Amino acid sequence: MRISKTLRLAALGVVGALALAACSSSGGAQQDQADDGGSAAPAAGGTSYTIAMVTHEQAGDSFWDKIRAGAEAAATAHGIDLKYSNDPDGAKQATLIQNAVDSEVDGIATTMATPDSVGPAAQAAIGAGIPVVAFNSGISDYSKYGVTMYFGSDEDLAGQTVGQKIKADGGTKTLCVIQAQGSVALDARCNGVTKTAGNTEVLYVNGEDLTAVQSTLQAKLQQDTAITDIVTLGAPIAMTALQAKADAGSQAKIITFDLNADAAQAIQDGSIEFSVDQQPYVQGYMAVTALWLNLSNGNDIGGGKPTLTGPSIVDSTNIGPIVEYAKNNTR
Repeated sequence: MRISKTLRLAALGVVGALALAACSSSGGAQQDQADDGGSAAPAAGGTSYTIAMVTHEQAGDSFWDKIRAGAEAAATAHGIDLKYSNDPDGAKQATLIQNAVDSEVDGIATTMATPDSVGPAAQAAIGAGIPVVAFNSGISDYSKYGVTMYFGSDEDLAGQTVGQKIKADGGTKTLCVIQAQGSVALDARCNGVTKTAGNTEVLYVNGEDLTAVQSTLQAKLQQDTAITDIVTLGAPIAMTALQAKADAGSQAKIITFDLNADAAQAIQDGSIEFSVDQQPYVQGYMAVTALWLNLSNGNDIGGGKPTLTGPSIVDSTNIGPIVEYAKNNTR
């Protein structure tokens, strides 16, 4: 299979320039474990590729709808047959990558929230002659496994940015809420907050059970009235924190990472201070587009360094048009 694809790529030299010229949210709405993202006609008459996108998506998290929207837009633009699958368990995600290798896809885009599990599977795919792009998580680890392209936010920098703003606004105790224990990206966010905000406590919750998240947060806020700021690491958790804050009678400010339509509206209304957006739509779009460029034209993006999609601060000064973008699932 790899040999035949090499021969097909050689034929693309005639149309490479034309192909390049063609390059130009609702919670948990898409939970199928593996399905097609669309298979439009190949861009500019080139070869149609099959690309697998494998993520650690957690059930009920609207964040991933934006990743998929971006990936599917890129697939449509470039005539790609996109196969999406997900599992929050690192070992099972690694198995999904191996399944993609066994099905002889042309390229793989994967998140690396648990690099010790997912990294070797990505490395094995590269060894089998399949290009791999990392995105969203694993910024400090992807290159260890031979992956040369990465699209995502610098989560430590993002966390430090939040901590700086909390301290400047007079915050004295921060609660940083992690909804998926073991995720290197989420750990990096809270570590960054701690570096610059100072007095920070980490609270672990199960992001798949928002009812339990709300009761845990409410109890914590009632028990510790010294908390001045709550940092959530996902928009659904932020909305749950708003209810927990109200029920607890807390005056703590709420800050979040990432956006959905409800969180964007809450920023506009003033009930959420601001969001640190990593622009997941861009991550999904660029991961697929980078693989298409690599397969059709031998391109690498980033020079071996991560291509950053964030942090991008969304607050009262710029929320206006972003509310509509969030409703459209592109921000």
